[in-house]
Amino acid sequence: MAEGSTTTDEYGRRTWNLADYSKNVEEEEEPEKVSAPKPKESLKRRSAPVDLESKLGKTVVINKSTPTSQAGGFFCEVCDCVVKDSINYLDHMNGKKHQKNLGFTMKVQKCTLADVEARFQASLKKKEEGKKEYDVQERMKELKEEEERVKEYRKEKKKEKKKRKREEEEEAAEDEMAKLMGFSSFSSSSSSCSKKKN
Repeated sequence: MAEGSTTTDEYGRRTWNLADYSKNVEEEEEPEKVSAPKPKESLKRRSAPVDLESKLGKTVVINKSTPTSQAGGFFCEVCDCVVKDSINYLDHMNGKKHQKNLGFTMKVQKCTLADVEARFQASLKKKEEGKKEYDVQERMKELKEEEERVKEYRKEKKKEKKKRKREEEEEAAEDEMAKLMGFSSFSSSSSSCSKKKN
């Protein structure tokens, strides 16, 4: 604002230069014209599920320095508010204030019969794509791989069984050799020594 924009009249009252003030007002309003509000969209279905169970059963220590987003309850980042229970949180998410902050109006787009039929067709296609169709050769390959795994498992079992049998035979041979040499076991030899002393 220019210094000469205010003057005093003959009675000592201040008068303002309206041209300077109108020029300043026009300059201040120009940035607002650039950032025009975005047009509101009609209400849409939520794409991401609402998380109500991530904090279920968890304990949180809250003190004076804890930020409001972690202070308990459900925090809405869009509206910057905390809601204490899940029912009120869902009501808030579906409410007018939240939807307005997201840029939606509460008006729902009207659907025609063609839109509904197209939606049904799209869901049917998605289901059909989800089903895995096996090629005959691919299925045969999978069966051969399964047979190979079963054969390997059986070979390992046979090896373990032979190894256990061999170890048992070696232990039996050692015990028999010890008996032939007169070393049956420590308990029996100590009892026989005590009998000889008496």
